[in-house]
Amino acid sequence: MGKALAIFIFVLACTAFVASPLGFAQNSANARLPVTPTEKIIIDTDIGDDIDDAFAVALALRSPELQILGITTTFGDTEMRAKLLDRLLGEVGRSDIPVAAGVPTAPKTTFTQLKYAEGEHRAKASHPDAVTFLLDEIRKHPGEITLVAIGPLVNVGATIDKDAATFRKLKRVVLMGGSIYRGYGDVGSGTPRGPEAEWNIKNDIPSAKKLFAAGVPLFVMPLDSTQLKMDAANRNSLFRQGTPLTDALTLLYHEWGQETPTLFDPMTITFMIKPELCPVEPMEIRVDEQGLTRPVELPKAENASSLRAPNAQVCLKSNPDDFFHFLMPRLATP
Repeated sequence: MGKALAIFIFVLACTAFVASPLGFAQNSANARLPVTPTEKIIIDTDIGDDIDDAFAVALALRSPELQILGITTTFGDTEMRAKLLDRLLGEVGRSDIPVAAGVPTAPKTTFTQLKYAEGEHRAKASHPDAVTFLLDEIRKHPGEITLVAIGPLVNVGATIDKDAATFRKLKRVVLMGGSIYRGYGDVGSGTPRGPEAEWNIKNDIPSAKKLFAAGVPLFVMPLDSTQLKMDAANRNSLFRQGTPLTDALTLLYHEWGQETPTLFDPMTITFMIKPELCPVEPMEIRVDEQGLTRPVELPKAENASSLRAPNAQVCLKSNPDDFFHFLMPRLATP
């Protein structure tokens, strides 16, 4: 073999190695760096009433570990909620994320961030149906999608009703919902006052029952672990950043019109990225007619083969300091 031919073959081999689609990044310092895997998610949200949904969506947008396949809106004026998302996603350069609207329901709350939604000149005139969108995406990616449910479970129940077999092909559902031992305002180290019906559960109790019986791996972030108050120091620090995302959160916060937000919903996204911040334990949860999420004992099995696993993994405690130490740098990222 001539010297020139040998050099040519060597160069070709090196080129093929560098371009090889093996899932590794190439650079001069580290020839084979593993690419961070991403988890496919769909967020189902009632964004526009309370402010915590906006913070949850913002955290997902700033989490490279997650691939957002779409966002669906639930409860109340779902089209206006979708327009709010059109604006938010457009302002942060993520108009590529599909937005679908669920079936509207009679309003039970004040749409506090309505002016922000109405101010979007690029908003779509209408949006695809949320249930159809969910089922289509699950069929495209069976066993791969996590549904992040942070609103009343209207879309979830409707999806189960339409095609329960396809719904069971979700990888898992991560839910902000329920109240196991602690209710609203029942935080700290004192003796719990007891549970109460939590918003996302009590506003569609039949759908909540369907979800807990669906047979999909279910990870629950209830009131016990999600009453995370964002104090003035954290708010001021974040709103001074001046990025498109923090500017959007600033506007939405001021339209919300209250002082100290409780960031219930962002714990779902946090759990997906750093599960140690909200450790879960297996529990059998039943939803009663009042919307309470009651832990129950499974019946004793006669033999090991007939044992059934509890229907949920539940986070009962989190550390607010650790949560905000994770959240704040993420949201402040340009």
